Amino acid sequence: MIFQRHKLLSSSQLRKLAEHKYAVTSSSLIEPYLQPYWNWLVLQLPLWIAPNLITIIGLLINILTSLALIYYNPDGKDTNSPPRWTYLLCALGLFAYQSLDAIDGKQARRTGTSSPLGELFDHGCDSISTVFITLSTCSAIQYGSFPKIMFIEVFAVFALFYCSHWQAYISGTLHFGKIDVTEAHYSVIAVHIMTFFFGPKIWSIKIFGQIELWYLIIAMTVLTGSLVISDFVATIRRGGSGKNGSTVAGTSIIAPILPFLFVIVPSYIIAVKSKSGIYDSHPMLYLMTFGILFAKITNKLVIAHLSKSEMDYFDSGMWGPFILFLNQYFNEFIPEYHLVWIAFIWCTLDLAWYCSNVCLDMCEYMNIKLFTIPYNPPKTAANGK
Repeated sequence: MIFQRHKLLSSSQLRKLAEHKYAVTSSSLIEPYLQPYWNWLVLQLPLWIAPNLITIIGLLINILTSLALIYYNPDGKDTNSPPRWTYLLCALGLFAYQSLDAIDGKQARRTGTSSPLGELFDHGCDSISTVFITLSTCSAIQYGSFPKIMFIEVFAVFALFYCSHWQAYISGTLHFGKIDVTEAHYSVIAVHIMTFFFGPKIWSIKIFGQIELWYLIIAMTVLTGSLVISDFVATIRRGGSGKNGSTVAGTSIIAPILPFLFVIVPSYIIAVKSKSGIYDSHPMLYLMTFGILFAKITNKLVIAHLSKSEMDYFDSGMWGPFILFLNQYFNEFIPEYHLVWIAFIWCTLDLAWYCSNVCLDMCEYMNIKLFTIPYNPPKTAANGK
């Protein structure tokens, strides 16, 4: 029956997941300055709080604060006037999420409960938060007034996040550059704080001739994207860590592009072909739907990396966009607005079902709990990253 408990991971995947060792490199510009704060913050937590509980609390805060802004500005345009407090709420929510996301691993090492499940859970939450962080930023800057630019901006961010994990699937190591996730988070916090104090009209201020301030955000995305893509291309040219330059799973290093294309291509075609202008009239709902699907395929990529297994190219979440595509073929027999909601609900439930079953698979195999840890966990000397 649909959405029932179902084992998704094979015995081989579970074995390799349990054997996985966390491998990461980072040259972040601001993380060294934040480490003292993070080290202090984790010491304020009781030892009985599970690392994954910290992560999920941060994610829920981030989602709820982002949805508050999206609720008041569902089309992301300058015709709406969201309350100023929604911008401050987004800034505080993202700060809370970033802080908690930075210390969950520290708490795991502090309590002696580090496991591959924690890494998988962390990356899964990051993929979901990326959707809401990106959309709340677009709403604050009012990119909805420029729907084509907003579409490109949103999917560019999705692509960069996907490429980071694609690179890890190839090389076996997750790499964070000088300007990466942490820098992006604090930049978005700054955007929300500026909008809170000066209002969204500040992004229309001309700074150089006819160039408005919001172009600066585009420039930052291009800069960050250039750094990520240059590292990614270098990884492709070097070849993977598997046999004959393949991925960690021994598969093609190019193949992971297929699932992403299965998301971005339909999203573009449906938006362009829509007679009712579904994307232009409801951009946040539309992008959220495809964003949730993006989070799903990213989760599958992360699992493929950690379990050293081949990635599935087709995903059940794609049935959501498929019904939109089919409806257009039959001249929009059903109002698209209703179908987008159906697609959004389907993609959300499908993601929740997938993530919960994967986590349960790992918990059962490794004999651990997801949101609780032993009441008297073994103590270690390591309190930081």
